[in-house]
Amino acid sequence: MLTEIQQSILNTCAINLSELTKNDLAQIIDGQKTADQLNNKQLLEFLQIANDCYRAGTNLISDQVYDFQFLVELKKRDPQHEFLHQVEPEAAFSSKTIKLPQKMLSTDKAYTLQEIEAWLKRIAKASDELELNYESQLIRVTPKLDGFAAYDDGTRLYSRGNGVKGSDISRAFARGMTVDGDHKRGHGPGEIVVSKSYFESRLSEQFVSSRNFQAAILAEKKQDPLVQKSVDDKAVVFMPFNQLPSSQVTPDELLSDFDTIVEDCKNGLDFDIDGVIFEVTEARIKQHMGATRHHHRWQIAFKENTDTAKVRVLGVNHQTSRSGRINPVAELEPTELSGATISQATAHHYQMVIDKGIGKGALIEIVRSGLVIPKIIDVLEKVEPEIPDRCPSCDTELEWRGLYLFCPNQKNCPDQIKHTIEHFFKTLGNNDGFGFKTIEKLYEKNIRTIADIYSLDIDQLVGFGFGEKTATNLVNERQRSRTEAIEDWRFLAAFGIERLGQGNCERLLQHQPLLDVFKLDAEAIANIEGFAEITGSAIARGLQAIRPSFGAVYAQDFNLQTTPLLADISLTENPVAGKIIVFTGSMTQGSRDEMKKQAKALGAKVGSAVSGKTDFLITGEKVGEKKISDARNKGVEILSEAEYLTLISNN
Repeated sequence: MLTEIQQSILNTCAINLSELTKNDLAQIIDGQKTADQLNNKQLLEFLQIANDCYRAGTNLISDQVYDFQFLVELKKRDPQHEFLHQVEPEAAFSSKTIKLPQKMLSTDKAYTLQEIEAWLKRIAKASDELELNYESQLIRVTPKLDGFAAYDDGTRLYSRGNGVKGSDISRAFARGMTVDGDHKRGHGPGEIVVSKSYFESRLSEQFVSSRNFQAAILAEKKQDPLVQKSVDDKAVVFMPFNQLPSSQVTPDELLSDFDTIVEDCKNGLDFDIDGVIFEVTEARIKQHMGATRHHHRWQIAFKENTDTAKVRVLGVNHQTSRSGRINPVAELEPTELSGATISQATAHHYQMVIDKGIGKGALIEIVRSGLVIPKIIDVLEKVEPEIPDRCPSCDTELEWRGLYLFCPNQKNCPDQIKHTIEHFFKTLGNNDGFGFKTIEKLYEKNIRTIADIYSLDIDQLVGFGFGEKTATNLVNERQRSRTEAIEDWRFLAAFGIERLGQGNCERLLQHQPLLDVFKLDAEAIANIEGFAEITGSAIARGLQAIRPSFGAVYAQDFNLQTTPLLADISLTENPVAGKIIVFTGSMTQGSRDEMKKQAKALGAKVGSAVSGKTDFLITGEKVGEKKISDARNKGVEILSEAEYLTLISNN
């Protein structure tokens, strides 16, 4: 049955049970009954009870259990359930409610990297519809505070209430609460928060949680002396959202360095943080995407699951990547963690395996942080690890390179070959169907090169075990990869040469035609602006290694767009050659992407944001005055689209 404390919480929150019994509730709180054991009505009732108690300042269960077990279970059963799409109300502090100056919506939540990727695809779609360059969009990253949501209009402080109407809680400022950041009133939405270190050292014995303490701050009755002292000590503040520390990244940077961005964002604030908020900064995209009744579509919160588990390692699986690097993956005893059965965890590299003693029989602590494979955060009982000396894919002797083990057999290692072919089609980006499973099936039929794939017909694919429809689709997509125009630098990048990503490929081809880059030695590459000696050596080796396969694939007659050579562009006759240009707004004489390509063809460098190094800001329609003002302050020359076209057409 419920404990006296638990029963007291229910009484305080005026909760009546209908679908659940007190015994059911006690078992849920104690973890004896899980989310998947409840019927739909019981699950909904518990979610409502847990949410009401949380908003009132008392927790029945942890935020982690609420989010990653019970809320996820409802989302799995009914993604459109109204409970998931209503603004989470803050507690009312008076019977009288007043309209907020503007709506305060909740934030949509993501619990996995895949959900963030899906959100970015929606940003990409909106960018395309507005003819904006998706790749150059900036995503603002801020910590998600675990406080009490409120709105400050400069005169009155409102609780969020139901998002439309809230309570007047201006008494918090009257009692001495200050504004964090620039200390000015009137910043709009934010949260009332308490210093985490202050709470732990001086308040944790008197208050169950910081939420419980926040409720005491806003109580209408006379302030508790202990609470008032925390206000006087400036441990309690109103943190406006626009004053939060933030960073800005492109969509590609967000996905490629997701873990680091999330970790960096959560560090540095002495407040409870229960996630990270991402929002697109482009005003036109925000307006275009709009909002639901629950949340803004252009914003999303990533809530990282920090639940941990202690588990035994059954062994370490060795996996060979495209580059030949051997990645250690710990195989685990199947363990329930945050509503999922975990059987693997990444160990990053073999120096970590050695240093931490990860191997069969080790006891480790893992965290499921939103990624598919959990991370090892500690080794509680070390063992003597077994380090492979031969490649698990081709049995070649491995070699150490820094912290990593590598297989040097690039030409004949099955896993390196399969991942290399997969990388080619993925980088081209103008085809579908050539994922790893398809490549693996082709490899089993002795297809070893990219050129081999381009020689196959429908009958051969059907003979390999593909259905006739699948075989037809593969042939059509392969043809599409040849006929649909792509940049020559993207084509070169598809071969996956070390240190020769897409940016370096474009830079290299501004100095040498595609077929001539194979004549460059390490010194010649290092002498190109933006390259260094070590990079030049690695690229030169890589170019020679792929030369035969490149020639065979290039012969398939791809529709390649040639990168203009800087040497062919007259710096005296062309006023934009060598200049840094930023395009903003909606263009009328062509899409932004087309204008960028044209600018590059004239020898200009195209930037994504205005800086002190920018030479020209080219403005289309619907450009914010702030962006114009910022450019002027930085000494950037501003041209309208018509003025820019006149400039380049007269030379």
